Amino acid sequence: MIKMEKIKLLKNEPLSKYTFTETGGPADLVAFPKNTDEVRELLSMAKRDDLPITVLGNASNLIIKDGGIRGLVIILTEMNEITSHDDLVIAQAGARYIDTTIVAQQHGLTGMEFAAGIPGSIGGAVFMNAGAYGGETAEVIESVTVLTPENEIKTLSNSELDFGYRHSAVQDQDDIVLEATFKLSTGDKDEIQAEMDRLNELRESKQPLDLPSCGSVFKRPEGYFAGKLIHDAGLQGYQSGGAQVSKKHAGFIVNIDNATATDYLDVIKHVQETVYAKNKVHLETEVRIIGQDK
Repeated sequence: MIKMEKIKLLKNEPLSKYTFTETGGPADLVAFPKNTDEVRELLSMAKRDDLPITVLGNASNLIIKDGGIRGLVIILTEMNEITSHDDLVIAQAGARYIDTTIVAQQHGLTGMEFAAGIPGSIGGAVFMNAGAYGGETAEVIESVTVLTPENEIKTLSNSELDFGYRHSAVQDQDDIVLEATFKLSTGDKDEIQAEMDRLNELRESKQPLDLPSCGSVFKRPEGYFAGKLIHDAGLQGYQSGGAQVSKKHAGFIVNIDNATATDYLDVIKHVQETVYAKNKVHLETEVRIIGQDK
C-alpha cells in the first residue's frame, strides 16, 4: 500500500475483493477517496501520468474480467454520507441505495420504497437508472453533482440526465457522479416501512440472495421477460465452471464454486445463444462488463 498525501492507494489489487460476484482480476492501482477534493486530486494525477480511469461504487451489477483493469480504479464507497432536509435526501455517490431508503423512511419521506433492496451505490444507480418493482431512479432524482473529465464540478438537472431504461447521460459523458439529490413526498413512516418490508420479503422469496451474483443479468426485452425466456429454454441450473444459472431465479447467475469472470461470461454467451435459437430474441446484458481478458 502507498499513500498519495492522505489517499489510500493499493497496487495490483485483486478486484474480486470488491465485486458482488467475488470475481475479477487485479487493478494496477486502486484508490479510495473520502471526499470530492480527493477525487479531483486523483483525476489530476491520472491525467499527469496518462492513466486511464475506471470508477466503481458497490460493484453489485458488474462483472470485471479475469485480466483485471489497467490504470487507476477509483472506488467511491468511502464517500457515503447521507443527509436530509425538508423533502430532499442528499446522498454521496458511494452511499448504498439501501441505506438511502432507510434515511428517507426515518424522515417520513416516500417515493423511494422501490429501492429498499437494491444493493448498489447511489453513483451506480444514477449511472444506470437502477430500478425495481415498477420504480426507477429517474422518478425521484432532482439533480446530480458530477465531476467532468476536465475536472470541473457541475450540477445536472433531471432533464439533463437523459434518463432511459437502464441508461443515463453519465454513461455517455464520462462524468463521475459525486452526489445525488432526491426529491420525495411526505408520508407516514410506518406505511413507508411496511412497503419496504413487503418488497424486501418479495425479493428474498424470489431471488438467490444467499449466493454471490451480479444481480439481474439481462435487460427486459420488449414484449418478454428475460427470466421466463431463460426458464422456458430449460437453462436453469446450466453451469460453466463455478457459475450457474440460478435454480431459484433464471434471471440471475450465481457463483456456486469459486467461479471466475470467464465462467460468468461463458454462461451469459450460452444463455444468449440458446434463447436466440429458440425464440429469435437477443438478450442484452444489463450487467456492466469491463476489464481485460486474462
